[in-house]
Amino acid sequence: MPRVRRVRGEALLALALLNIFVLVAGLVTLDVIEARPVPAEPAPVTDAEGVAAVEPVTSAPADPGRIADILDDPMSDSGLEEGLSGYVVDAATGETLFELAPDTPVTPASTTKIVTAVTVLTAVGPDHVLHTEVYLDPDRNRVVLRGAGDVTLTERADSAAYPQVATLEELAGSTAAALAELGLDTVSVGYDDSYFTGSVLGPGWKPNYVTEQSTSPAHALMLDSGWVDENANGVIDDTEHRAYDPPLYAAESFVRQLERAGVSVEGDPTETEATGAVVASVASAPVSALVEHMLLASDNNMAEALGRVAAEAMGEETSFAGAAAATHRVMADLGVEGVELSDNSGLSTQNRISPRALVELLRIASDPANPELNATLTGLPTANSTGTLGSHGRYGEYAPTHDAAGLVRGKTGTLNGVSTLAGTVRDQDGHTFYFAFMANDPGARGALLDTFAAALARCGCS
Repeated sequence: MPRVRRVRGEALLALALLNIFVLVAGLVTLDVIEARPVPAEPAPVTDAEGVAAVEPVTSAPADPGRIADILDDPMSDSGLEEGLSGYVVDAATGETLFELAPDTPVTPASTTKIVTAVTVLTAVGPDHVLHTEVYLDPDRNRVVLRGAGDVTLTERADSAAYPQVATLEELAGSTAAALAELGLDTVSVGYDDSYFTGSVLGPGWKPNYVTEQSTSPAHALMLDSGWVDENANGVIDDTEHRAYDPPLYAAESFVRQLERAGVSVEGDPTETEATGAVVASVASAPVSALVEHMLLASDNNMAEALGRVAAEAMGEETSFAGAAAATHRVMADLGVEGVELSDNSGLSTQNRISPRALVELLRIASDPANPELNATLTGLPTANSTGTLGSHGRYGEYAPTHDAAGLVRGKTGTLNGVSTLAGTVRDQDGHTFYFAFMANDPGARGALLDTFAAALARCGCS
């Protein structure tokens, strides 16, 4: 099955892992016990006993000198001193515990998605949904499928998935019922991808991003973040690949579902403007769940879509420039400096974010006064279990950082010569820290940054 649908699998295990972490780690500024993150492919839970053994929070405050000492060796050994920056604060008090060029904006890669999460949750709220609609032009006997940025839209339902997502199967069934009421059983099909404006490729994107399938071009109408369902036509194809033309692929899939619902379709789908009345609609999962999915899976297409959702809500163009403008406005309203973006996924090499800005956003999202932003925290991958921290051996059984499995939660970021990690960590004395480590260096690798977070996790930092 496509990668996006695999990411939505294993729901109960991922939920259990989140609840174990929150209950044990006792994040003092969060109340996310009832939050349910979109699941990823978790690694085996080999560290539950070790996590459960963490002692209650000590009364003694964390010592900045101790933290500087604990970070000195892994940072020196990393060989990244010239291109390395970082910032660590106490989650309970907000006290600065460590800083290394914290106000220097650097290329953030996918930690940009933390900014995007806060932006869209601020702009539209956690309960907002995206509607994929079908319009009927009765004069032409034509139905038009119009996308609205829901890149989790899929062809058929997966009953085990959390959250349940909108499907073309349901949309076609509703469309067929509406047509039957009008006495129509034969139509042509069009599709409308006009919700997004401007270029489909972001400023600072390298040409190989699409060809190597790191992302699809930014479209308002697509299925499974652009991935092709290799079984859709009943033909098994073991290769994973993205659709060459995501809107057309979605329209072709819609035709297939219409025909299964008993509607005859004439000709091939064509791109056209949606006019007439809406006869059917399906809604995405709430934006809070979309944000969690974006962070956990590091879904670039979801990030660009959510940036445009925020842009529309704030009266900006639904383009790369408009989404960036909306993001900058939210950052200014929150008083967060050190964020300059060209896109919302972090693929752009032109983006710049400082470590302090990332940490400030994590603190803002965890503030009890901002419950609408909680998905920014609940969507963070957990070391050796979920998302991008549960894959590629990070904090795995044979990694030198394995003892920090379950204690580190963070958003990763990777480009050529760029590696970043920002999130939360629990130390051996029961303190919780917010941290951001960012490396812009030819030798930057995620495994190196993992050693910094692991050092904090094994520290008795009082």
